[in-house]
Amino acid sequence: MAEHGKAPGGPDLAAGIPSGDLVEGGLLTGRVGDDEVLLVRRAGTVSAIAAHCTHYHGPLADGLVVGDTIRCPWHHACFDLRTGDALAAPALSPLQCWRVEERGGRIVVGAKIGAPPPKPTGSASESVVIVGGGAAGFAAAEMMRRRGYAGHITMLSGDDAAPVDRPNLSKDYLAGSAPEDWVPLRGDDWYADNRIALRLNTEVAALDAKTKELTLADGGKLAFDKLLLATGAEPVKLDIPGASQPHVHTLRSFADCRGIIAQLPQVKRAVVIGASFIGLETAAALRARDIEVHVVAPEKRPLERVFGPQLGDFIRALHEEHGVTFHLDNGVTAIGAHAVTLKAGGTVDADLVVMGVGVRPRIALAEKAGLAINKGVVVNPYLETSAPGIYAAGDIARWPDPVSGDEIRVEHWVVAERQGQTAALNMLGERRPFRAVPFFWSQHYDVPINYVGHAESWDSIDIDGDVMKRDCVVRYKKAGKVLAVASIYRDKESLEATAAMERAAA
Repeated sequence: MAEHGKAPGGPDLAAGIPSGDLVEGGLLTGRVGDDEVLLVRRAGTVSAIAAHCTHYHGPLADGLVVGDTIRCPWHHACFDLRTGDALAAPALSPLQCWRVEERGGRIVVGAKIGAPPPKPTGSASESVVIVGGGAAGFAAAEMMRRRGYAGHITMLSGDDAAPVDRPNLSKDYLAGSAPEDWVPLRGDDWYADNRIALRLNTEVAALDAKTKELTLADGGKLAFDKLLLATGAEPVKLDIPGASQPHVHTLRSFADCRGIIAQLPQVKRAVVIGASFIGLETAAALRARDIEVHVVAPEKRPLERVFGPQLGDFIRALHEEHGVTFHLDNGVTAIGAHAVTLKAGGTVDADLVVMGVGVRPRIALAEKAGLAINKGVVVNPYLETSAPGIYAAGDIARWPDPVSGDEIRVEHWVVAERQGQTAALNMLGERRPFRAVPFFWSQHYDVPINYVGHAESWDSIDIDGDVMKRDCVVRYKKAGKVLAVASIYRDKESLEATAAMERAAA
């Protein structure tokens, strides 16, 4: 259906259009009944697919066609033009496809094409266990069932809620502009319908890689044939006086976010400790609720380590424009009932305190099991750890990145989902190397920032456009090689940068 129930526009594709209206490489949006449909011509073949991404409804007509795929301009989800299959997160659901005929100089769109059921794979007696209920763990379970895995799948999660869309917690949901039913990645019935045993509030105490057995915190044992470690990361909590008070929070889980929201009716002023992505997105969300916000951080510029000075200055100016007060090159030494004490002296009143000072990977389970560790769990190109049959994905995984040539570990939602998907395929025996270009997006008020690649350091920054006018592409280079690209309202160029990095790493 068209967005918000509006009747779709464009030509009636069921009646047909002249073939000449769709050139090679062209995209054209029209309608079939009440559905908005996108036509794509590539290599002489015409495809008809749903016009909007199944993730956040991004307009695919503004996306990029790469081979037999189309990429969403907003968050880089990737779909197969021939089948509509969601090939790469953050989209998990396929696109609807339609039959297309080209005859007599006209393109005519016919009936919808139903997705064929997956062919069963694996033995019904096999068992896969996933430790972790975040992005990587959920994406792995979903992909295995989508590919027809016939065995048992057990997901062990320390959270008290089923897997959620975590980026929403510091953005729209916290800001009050997204309903709670947007937050779960799938409804509760989905797990039972897909034969996934989701065990919440479950901690794993030990892993025996040789016997392929887990020991749970309650003393129970669980055997597996294949194991995915997707334990994620935990928020850092400052060890300072007053940090354990009920108005002091971190933001990682659904419960964390609910706890913050529950206190907001009594909050007039909040202090966010840390100018991280979580910290600044939290600041923006709280400002959307007309709460006075102060950000305290040790940096001279917000996010300069990731984005460089130009974007760092822009982000600070953007938040100040929306009423945020910064206390940079500073810190918090104590938290009182109604104020925080600053390292540089003085206090700031606060009814609510949110710590956004970073996260650390949860690698203790893997480390105690004797798996190879190097500031994360070391994996090969197939995301397999040093123990055969045991894989790692998401925030804990350090993998050989073909784009940069380095071993890297990143803490991005989309990377975690895509690693979970790739690990699932490899557990099914496909032997597919993880070659995805890292991607994340960050939302600050009405300004989205997209970032592709990975640059821990650089020797030059090239800017195309004007950062302060919110129209730019920023390229981070080392020895002349582009390692990463950030962009504001240049979605097509962000997709093109990803495709270029993919080609360079092939």
